[in-house]
Amino acid sequence: MNDTKSTASELVAAYATGELSPVEATQNALRVIEERDGETNAYCLVDADGALEQAKASEIRWRDGNPIGWLDGVPASIKDMFLTQGWPTLRGSRCIDPDQPWDVDSPVTARLRENGLVLLGKTTTPELAWKGVTDNTLTGITRNPHDLSTTAGGSSGGSAAAVAAGMGELSVGTDGGGSIRIPASFCGIVGLKPTHGRIPLFPASPFGPLSHAGPMARSVDDTALLLDVLAMPDYRDPAALAPPVSTFREAVRRDVRGLNAAFSPTLGYVDVDPEVAAIVKAAVESLGDAGLHIEEADPGFTDPKDAFDILWSTGAAKWLDTFPTGSDAMVDPGLRKVWEFGKTFSASDYLGANAERAALGILMGEFHTRYDVLITPTLPIAAFEAGHEVPPGSGLSGWPDWTPFTYPFNMTQQPAISVPAGRTSGGLPVGLQIIGPRHSDDLVLAVAKLLEEVRPWP
Repeated sequence: MNDTKSTASELVAAYATGELSPVEATQNALRVIEERDGETNAYCLVDADGALEQAKASEIRWRDGNPIGWLDGVPASIKDMFLTQGWPTLRGSRCIDPDQPWDVDSPVTARLRENGLVLLGKTTTPELAWKGVTDNTLTGITRNPHDLSTTAGGSSGGSAAAVAAGMGELSVGTDGGGSIRIPASFCGIVGLKPTHGRIPLFPASPFGPLSHAGPMARSVDDTALLLDVLAMPDYRDPAALAPPVSTFREAVRRDVRGLNAAFSPTLGYVDVDPEVAAIVKAAVESLGDAGLHIEEADPGFTDPKDAFDILWSTGAAKWLDTFPTGSDAMVDPGLRKVWEFGKTFSASDYLGANAERAALGILMGEFHTRYDVLITPTLPIAAFEAGHEVPPGSGLSGWPDWTPFTYPFNMTQQPAISVPAGRTSGGLPVGLQIIGPRHSDDLVLAVAKLLEEVRPWP
């Protein structure tokens, strides 16, 4: 087996037969980190000694026939937005003091530990996960393993780059406007933003109803397995959903042939790069040939960017207002602009934007009475030059301008997954997005699995 690019499912099967041990898999992941992280900058913290200790404990459990979870011993990383006992959680910011007690695990971290995953380290994020690319003044620029001159996307860019490069099989990211799906598309991996509340969060995100956590992996099966681990309730999140009634690892194999899918190439208002559009269209046609009933149809809403900007910027402003006096001088200049912008809105403005968010959710709920899923490009472009918030020379003002397919479905809180659809002529990955009604994470995974089967990603 290819040790550095195995899936988590393949690793667990090898552990069960004794073909490979968790220690060997962890050593492989650490070796690739040593070889590739200098060029990709996916990790802001690596704990090799701690990872090997965890791997040795897992190896004993497998030897004794007592693994503690479906992913026991699989090397994984955590975006540096999740509290992790024993490791600082700096969130890409110079304004957070690393010299303080770090004695709390977030729900995500706690579930990974309880299920025996090997925690390699923490992955990079832009400061406070505020934008769709990954760079900050603390850790530098995170680059795309497929082309180091281009961005890995963001804000979970470190997680996507790590998984894509073989620096661990799994990672967990956050998504408030596309932050899992954007880098998944740019880096050629699978990234799921599940239904809001499916994965508990603590502390509560200042981005409120927009904020989600989600699994990132090299296959749909692995994504489903990791969601099973992460989807357990946690009393610290009052918005967390009840436990799922069945496992996602089983639901992913559901037969979806014959279901009705709407394909919206532009949502009715997005300008899509012609090469990206052609790749996504070909992938959709493959789904149709496989038995999904596909009709081209737009959901019927206009760009909700103005409402999203209010929700996003006020959340950022609230968070930054908790920072020590004088922090504005150390904050990312782009984030500082968002901070100041957010302060211009009133409570009435926020409530109005939230009402627009709710209305959009109702519209999409009605749309899904006619169509089981909606399919779109994940992004209208492929990865662009690293170190820039927007493509150089594009004239765009900020990252939401080039992510119009992702943030609407944070507002509606629906499950949405990005799956590799193909590559551009320059070798850059292109993602296809599948969106389902709220609470249909299983359906979204099953349609993604069908795409993976008819258009295998190497």
